[in-house]
Amino acid sequence: MRTSTITTATGTTITTMAEDVALYRLLAWTSPAYPVGAYTYSHGLEAAVEEGTVRGRTDLVAYVEAALGRGAGAVDGPLLAAAWRAATAGNQAALDDVVELAAAWRGTAETALESGAQGTAFSNVTAAAWAEPRFAALVARHPRGLMHPVAFGAAAAWGGVTLRSALFAWLSAFAANLVSAGVRLVPLGQTDGQTATAALLPAVRGATEAALAADLDDIGTASPVLDLFSMRHETQYTRLFRS
Repeated sequence: MRTSTITTATGTTITTMAEDVALYRLLAWTSPAYPVGAYTYSHGLEAAVEEGTVRGRTDLVAYVEAALGRGAGAVDGPLLAAAWRAATAGNQAALDDVVELAAAWRGTAETALESGAQGTAFSNVTAAAWAEPRFAALVARHPRGLMHPVAFGAAAAWGGVTLRSALFAWLSAFAANLVSAGVRLVPLGQTDGQTATAALLPAVRGATEAALAADLDDIGTASPVLDLFSMRHETQYTRLFRS
């Protein structure tokens, strides 16, 4: 892929077309407009609001921080990283192992639905709109079997997106989706939602660094209350969200 060099009065900036393409893909794949159905999931938050545990912005931030640092983020970040590394190395066996591990790391039926359905939607639209033979082959080997972080990690690797950028963007999108759900459920104003998003930056950065350093043999979660909310949501009488 061709590169271009731009020289300015203050120095030289090198911009590659590959970087532009990778950034374009990353922005598209993490946009709320990308058709993965993320807006239909609350990760148990709807039950937490229903039971009065999450009542305002501070509670919402604490909930998302827990999900990032001790819940799904603590597992899905390392799984995304492992998928990215296996795809980059061209190690099909290792990538298939990550696929199986990701499917097993689901604490409740609804979190399995949340990750699996988004993974399938992401896989289908990405294979169709951003054609890449290796990604298409992965999707074909695991029809409706790719969890969202694994599909995203592999696509990012083959799309030229750096691991850190892929992790940071995916975790940011995960957090932003929960904040959006909270804005609708509590309810909160849009400014409160953006204030919550800003407050979550350290948690997203922390989850990114933890994922980069994680060993798959050591990953785990410590958020039983989040799992309980997810299980209670399954039988909640009135529901806006699928999880």
